[in-house]
Amino acid sequence: MHRRIFVPGALAAASLMLAIPASAASYTPGAPGIGDPYYPYYGNGGYDVSHYDLRLRYQPETDQLQGTATVLARTTQDLSSFDLDFLLDVSEVRVNGAKAAFTHTGEHELVVTPKRPLAKGTPITVVVRYSGVPSTKSAYGFTTWHRTPDGAVAADEPEAAWWWFPSNDHPSDKATYDVSVAVPDGTQAISNGTLQSTSSQRGWTSYSWRQNKPQATYLATLALGKFDITTSTSDGGVPVINAYSTDLGDNDGAARASVERTGEIVDWLSDWFGPYPFSTAGGYVPNTTTGYALETQSRVYYSPKQFAKGSNVSVVVHELAHQWYGDDVSVKDWKDIWLNEGFATYAQWLWSEHEGEGTTRELADYVYASHPADDPFWTVAPGDPGADHQFDDAVYDRGAAAIQALRDGVGDTAFFAILKGWPKEHAYGNASVADFERYAEQVSGRPLAGLFDTWLFQPSKPAASAARSLAKGGDGAGKPVTRPKSWTSIEAAHGGHGH
Repeated sequence: MHRRIFVPGALAAASLMLAIPASAASYTPGAPGIGDPYYPYYGNGGYDVSHYDLRLRYQPETDQLQGTATVLARTTQDLSSFDLDFLLDVSEVRVNGAKAAFTHTGEHELVVTPKRPLAKGTPITVVVRYSGVPSTKSAYGFTTWHRTPDGAVAADEPEAAWWWFPSNDHPSDKATYDVSVAVPDGTQAISNGTLQSTSSQRGWTSYSWRQNKPQATYLATLALGKFDITTSTSDGGVPVINAYSTDLGDNDGAARASVERTGEIVDWLSDWFGPYPFSTAGGYVPNTTTGYALETQSRVYYSPKQFAKGSNVSVVVHELAHQWYGDDVSVKDWKDIWLNEGFATYAQWLWSEHEGEGTTRELADYVYASHPADDPFWTVAPGDPGADHQFDDAVYDRGAAAIQALRDGVGDTAFFAILKGWPKEHAYGNASVADFERYAEQVSGRPLAGLFDTWLFQPSKPAASAARSLAKGGDGAGKPVTRPKSWTSIEAAHGGHGH
């Protein structure tokens, strides 16, 4: 995770490489950013992607990646040029079969000028041929391509795609994926969705993966290395594919004892959130030095450090809850992050109660009591925390306490109807915090603006009257409440998105 706001230079200037014919004077370049208030130059304007087809070849010894990306999209304005978010070296771009001019600008923009301007509503096929060494590339002073002893991993938030495929890199433009990767025999390639086929020829093995449900670009993942792969099927019928680097050392047992419970947890979460939304589930644990986990769609990424102190099923619960809250229903803008992290944390609270390690009420009381009124914790507004605080503890903990407050305010019947109905209401789409508030009011039949404002937007500790029952010391002045047994494992998921 990278907490920053940046304003690159004149990104659009190079998009005028070819003169626009007089008959196309109304055609203009697509914006170099999709307009996100936190990351204004992430994503791009002027088109909407429906599918990515990625054909890759990777050499672990040198970290050399070659690729051909075919991007299917439709224009949303009259376009003279458009941008893709990408860092590797490009040798050719074609738009609807014709060679297009291209140039790199700013930190991560590939500007494409098609041979002919594109009218609004035009289906386009963009083919990009490229190569490079991803580990040598950086933008804004960071990289999200993680080398391992036997390969590499692409998994990060809010960006990871730039290092391995050209894209419209913002959660609001979701698409389906086909990812085919050739690696030397003995190395494996893991990605999202279902493994369609494997084939070997002349010392190389190709793995073809398909994600048939819309997926945000940051949720696309690629793992290259030597893995032990396990397969199973949950009682609810969900196929599970897990993978573990063969050199995890002392963390191997704890990782397996946690991640191998994926099928059980998917079924358990389905009782709360509705049917599992994807064709497969699972996770992978590569031998990286990172310290976070990430809800990469249908194939969760876990760092071995998540299991350095023993098994942690709670972090698995957190990342799998994101499959509904974050992956199935994705944020409209990055400011809506509470819809991801608050609900994934609350899923951990439900699991804690299930395991007899602290009820959701006890956990909410503990959050309230642990932070006195002058604690900076309360100055972060989970409903719009700002780019610099997007993944602060308050987004997780105050965010989950807000969900408990909602439950107290509407009652269990309405609350659990909201919890299960929301993923169905916006299935495979995007939604905002405001959308959730309207939905909760619709289902419960109650006005909730005051409750949401108090818990999600006010930069201050809610008054004791805002919580139904607070334990002693709830104002931070008296005896602190007892810390629930599950607390340490729950908090471990916070690092899930920081590095």
